[in-house]
Amino acid sequence: MNQPILVEFKANRKDYFDNKERLELKKNDYVIVQAEIGQDLGKVRLCTDKIPEGFLEDRELKPIVRLAQEADLNQLTENRKEEERVKDIVRQRIVKYALRMKLVDAEYQYDRKRLVIFFTAEKRVDFRALVRDLAGEFKTRIELRQIGVRDESKRVDGYGPCGWRMCCAGHLTEFTPITTDCAKDQCLQLNPAKLTGICGRLKCCLAYERDYYVSTLTKLPKIGHAVTTSKGPGSISAIDIISGKIQIQHGQDGATETLLFEEASKYLNIDL
Repeated sequence: MNQPILVEFKANRKDYFDNKERLELKKNDYVIVQAEIGQDLGKVRLCTDKIPEGFLEDRELKPIVRLAQEADLNQLTENRKEEERVKDIVRQRIVKYALRMKLVDAEYQYDRKRLVIFFTAEKRVDFRALVRDLAGEFKTRIELRQIGVRDESKRVDGYGPCGWRMCCAGHLTEFTPITTDCAKDQCLQLNPAKLTGICGRLKCCLAYERDYYVSTLTKLPKIGHAVTTSKGPGSISAIDIISGKIQIQHGQDGATETLLFEEASKYLNIDL
């Protein structure tokens, strides 16, 4: 029976592994896991008896080999330092071969049996000569992986305009499609400067509250709907979902009044 453990690696990369040895693990323990080739080192993020439905349909979990020792953690630290040297060399080689690509990051597997180079590019890149060069330089298996701008931000990390760590580099494990409909459903102005993140794409957080907005708006009349209150006839001119208020305009040049949803519901004959 599988005992799945969620393990996190560099740049918020996560995967499930089987605790076949029934090691006594807790959150934030460092463990050595079996990789496709060789072994890798990561941090335990979740110990659970369940994994997402359908997750194992086409795969078998690789095992957790053992708890990491101090020497393993020292090796991980050395790997991270070496990755900076690797990036300097890769940048030089990109210039040497005149490749239209941008280096994003380099990641050594714990045992250095694999080195992954992450890059962005507008078009497909023929990097076969570069791979041969790097394999001779670093004496290990080289993998070049093209990623998108959202994945680039995830690996580079940073803080968003809200002051918090970027969602992609923090808690998000996968990206969901974000469209301008997410902003429209929340009655936000379509201002690119405010709606786009550091990656240049629409902010991931636009999707967080969308379901609530859509659910609430389906219960409310649309902007322009006629309504008569204690102050006379008027029409809905604005709806603020977060504060739970409706603004009513009385005539083109008339006064406006703002009502809480609960107050407005008796005039609109709806249950809010």
